[in-house]
Amino acid sequence: MTVYRRPRALREGDRVAVLAASSPVNQVQLDLGLRALEEIGLKPDTFTSARDTGSDFDYLAGDDALRATDLTRALSDPAYAGVFLAGGGYGMQRTLERVDWTRIDPLQPKVVVGYSDVTALLEAIAVKLGWVSFFGPMVACNGFYQGPGRYDFDFLTNLLFKPETVTGLTFLDGQAVVPGVAEGITLGGTATLLAASLGTDTSLPARGAILFLEDVDEELFRLDRIITQLRRSIYTDGVAGIILGTFTDCGEPREVERMLVDRLSDLGVPVLAGADIGHGIAQQTYPIGVRARLDASAGTLTFLEPVLA
Repeated sequence: MTVYRRPRALREGDRVAVLAASSPVNQVQLDLGLRALEEIGLKPDTFTSARDTGSDFDYLAGDDALRATDLTRALSDPAYAGVFLAGGGYGMQRTLERVDWTRIDPLQPKVVVGYSDVTALLEAIAVKLGWVSFFGPMVACNGFYQGPGRYDFDFLTNLLFKPETVTGLTFLDGQAVVPGVAEGITLGGTATLLAASLGTDTSLPARGAILFLEDVDEELFRLDRIITQLRRSIYTDGVAGIILGTFTDCGEPREVERMLVDRLSDLGVPVLAGADIGHGIAQQTYPIGVRARLDASAGTLTFLEPVLA
């Protein structure tokens, strides 16, 4: 089983990088999110990409070179204890084509946080650097920019500053689609991005993993196609267990659930649905690259090691 390097926990006074490696972000919300970081004692440096409002294509935060340069610098500069993505959208796959991984020291892991399109980056970090990372709220997005007192923000900051106090995740609305207990490394994220990475040098198959899946704004037949693609590739071969988060605006919820059960319940592993992680919900942060135990019947994910050093 691969052992991923754990970044150290964040401390008051740490410098952190804030950038956009995908789409442009709302600048008002970005400023609020930066203020929230300062409220908890961090010193955010705002990179050029986070301020680009679509100078190349309106759906990209600057050109590919800008985003990749910002990301490479943030991951490689030892001055930064963490890298916080400002938002998702589209563009991370293009950014990853340009990242210079040789400039980044895999022995110096740092906290990296984001979700949605950032799934591709978290997967790449696991493959290229062997770091633990975090599928969690982003600086200019709902759940973060409101700052302390917001569930998403408080859960994330507690995990990053006091990791010893967070020993797992409890899913109060979870339902055991397939009951059982499984152990493995936590992997996954937004299903569309996992499927888009198949066949690239940053794809990480889920063999022996506790695989988390969620998505947003996909019609039911498209979501079916994505899950089916993951099945037909080697991606889900040997998966240990599955956690299903939100599937926001992906069709009528009962039909989405029926399709997911149809596509995933025959894999012979525990499957938990209804996890409060993903789009459109006050979410818990899901670490990537941590040994954990899933108990689908109890609705719990227990970390078998600290998520940070």
